[in-house]
Amino acid sequence: MSRAVLASAAAALIAAAGTALVVASAQRQPARAIAMVTPAAAEEGRAPIYFQDPDGRPSYSLRPRKTPDGRDYRAVPAGADVSFDEVAPETTPSASAAPHGATERRIKYYRNPMGLPDTSLVPKKDSMGMDYIAVYEGDDTDDGSVKLSPGKIQRTGAKSEPAAKRVIRTMIRAPGTIQLDERRVSVISMRSESFVLRVANVTTGSHVIKGQPLMEVYSPAVSSAAAEYLATITSKTTSGNESYGQGSRQRLMNLDVPEAAIAAIEKSRNVPTSIEWTAPRDGIVLERNAIEGMRVQPGGVLFRIADHSVVWALIDVAERDLGTISIGQPATVKARSFPGREFAGKVEVIYPEIKQGRFEPREVKLGHRGSGYVEVRQGVADGEPVVISANFLIDAESNLKAALKGFSEGAQQ
Repeated sequence: MSRAVLASAAAALIAAAGTALVVASAQRQPARAIAMVTPAAAEEGRAPIYFQDPDGRPSYSLRPRKTPDGRDYRAVPAGADVSFDEVAPETTPSASAAPHGATERRIKYYRNPMGLPDTSLVPKKDSMGMDYIAVYEGDDTDDGSVKLSPGKIQRTGAKSEPAAKRVIRTMIRAPGTIQLDERRVSVISMRSESFVLRVANVTTGSHVIKGQPLMEVYSPAVSSAAAEYLATITSKTTSGNESYGQGSRQRLMNLDVPEAAIAAIEKSRNVPTSIEWTAPRDGIVLERNAIEGMRVQPGGVLFRIADHSVVWALIDVAERDLGTISIGQPATVKARSFPGREFAGKVEVIYPEIKQGRFEPREVKLGHRGSGYVEVRQGVADGEPVVISANFLIDAESNLKAALKGFSEGAQQ
């Protein structure tokens, strides 16, 4: 008896509460109070867009599937998929009504979920069963910009930084050879007929310094010019006027007499029988042709000296990298003879031609002949360089390489 009463009472309370709820809701929004759906029921009512491995592994399927041990793949509805949309907070039944003055956003159209240029004015699914994404008013712009809330930016890890001018560095590696600076090479030669009386103890490869004696030379022309200069500067008539001796001194300089030898003549007031020739710069003796007692004709090279304090590195840069090379760029040189060491330099000269030296055979279709020329109808474009000499040598080399290539391919087969 008491149980029935309690059950009836509970039923009455539930009915009363339900009636009160309906009545209270009817004053505002009757439809929402009756069509109340829990989140679990809404999740079950949505169709899955794909199926995922139940253990969370990166294995997906568009159709229901089972694991090797017989378990079903987990159905993933559209709401449970990865999304960048703001998650709406869950509302309680009492707070389901919209606040006073709030307006809902109006859907403008629906766009393809895969980013294809396909839109729809009504909800739609693509060929894979994926729902089209709603685009609200104000979300799309003509400039293609995307608006993200601070919450989305934080969740997706999006970062930005101001645009700035930067220097893009590209390292180019190329082979080369080390050579002497041709601007630092001196040649010692006689400008008049001379005789080598004595040669200093220097040879090819010796290091000499500027002013170091190399040889003693007797030259009639030098002796005559020295006597004339000495007579001019010692004469009682002209010794007081320095301009009278300038012509004789210039004659000695034209004969390439070292400045130290001219100064010795001015100091000693004697005409020397031989002139001591000295090194014009510091460097390495590249060539020694002077022999004691030899007769030297004008222009004969006796010594060649090169300054090796600064050298050149001639680099063979590939044609594809020529656009990134400019004069003044820094360069680092590494030599095999100095492992572990680097030499700093900069680009000084860029030669105005390509050092390629590569020829290729072409199959051509010939036409008319005449006036020493042959018409090429096919195989060569207008403006392409064509070999006009040493054709036989280049052709023989090309045929030899083709034959060797054929032999190697046959051996591999």
